[in-house]
Amino acid sequence: MNQINSSEAYRHDPVANPPGRGGTAWRYVALFALLYVFLVAIKLLEEGISGFGEDFSAGLLEGVSNPFAGLSAGILFTVLVQSSSVTTSTIVALVGAGTLTVSSAVPMVMGANIGTTITASLVALGHLRRGAEFRRAFAAATMHDFFNILAVVVMFPVEMSTHFLARTAHKLTQGMHIGGGGSFKSPIKSAVKSGAHSVQEFFSETLHFSSGWVAGISLALGLALIFASLMLITKTMRTVIAHRAERALNRILQRSMIFSIALGAAVTMAVQSSSITTSLLVPMCGSGILTLESAFPVLLGANLGTTITAFLASLATDINGLEIALVHVMFNLVGVFAIVPVMRIRKIPQRLAEGLAVRATDNKIWVLVFVGLVFVVIPLLGILIF
Repeated sequence: MNQINSSEAYRHDPVANPPGRGGTAWRYVALFALLYVFLVAIKLLEEGISGFGEDFSAGLLEGVSNPFAGLSAGILFTVLVQSSSVTTSTIVALVGAGTLTVSSAVPMVMGANIGTTITASLVALGHLRRGAEFRRAFAAATMHDFFNILAVVVMFPVEMSTHFLARTAHKLTQGMHIGGGGSFKSPIKSAVKSGAHSVQEFFSETLHFSSGWVAGISLALGLALIFASLMLITKTMRTVIAHRAERALNRILQRSMIFSIALGAAVTMAVQSSSITTSLLVPMCGSGILTLESAFPVLLGANLGTTITAFLASLATDINGLEIALVHVMFNLVGVFAIVPVMRIRKIPQRLAEGLAVRATDNKIWVLVFVGLVFVVIPLLGILIF
């Protein structure tokens, strides 16, 4: 009944579903404009960090020099900003500015993958007073948690000992260079750089601010615009695509796992947020529309789809920014295709989630213990100890 009412409300909502093709066309124009603002924000953040000099960069590096601290920082920062897109975009900017090396940024990217799953857990709390419904919803949410934790548990020690992801990303980016010492000059990067420099010139030449002030304003404005543009991109894409995505997700029961992964990736790329994808899946599992087995590959697809944001952010930075963006892509690809084909391993996140959901349904303290330990206590200890 709620789903029918929601659909009816959507059809009659002039804001969410504007009449005529003109309204939709303007939303796509707004989307491209917001994407440009997002890229300019990344460049402003990078320029602002560079403007503070080496001492400021060393100060930022001090807290994340240890891999475990970097992993913990990635989790905690993502929990605080409620968006892995913001975290990975910021990491790309830091790497592009030379503040972080690719190797030291890899654990932070892994941590962002864990931190972003808290959104699904919070969505599941909306079903808290309905026993069986909450059990299904919380199991769907924590299944995503456990998969990303499992992927980090497997990949983190491998990467720290071999630097497989960092080295592979470096080779891939080097292979993108054109022969003869040249390289591809991205028109997108040129346009973004021009936009960022125009903003800085306004403060330096028009308002006559000192270089230190311009660096600080660039840093603050870049962060503010990242938050604002991602929020508006998500909102715009949700009004254009998300309701269609919900109808599509209802049909995945009769499709293959590969199709479901591709669908999850496509939806997440389209709306620029894995949180929207999981926010659709969790209540659908809670209401019984989807089983955990059907939802699982879509969640995996959301992991792949969310890497597009870091890749977009890398368009505004140098080759090092592209390297860490590729690390993000490869980490999720390896996580999906190393775990999914093996049935026994694939079932681990689902079984852990179902067991936790049963206990959380009987005693709600399990919700606080799980969320508190995974997303707050352990990351804080990791930063303080290491």
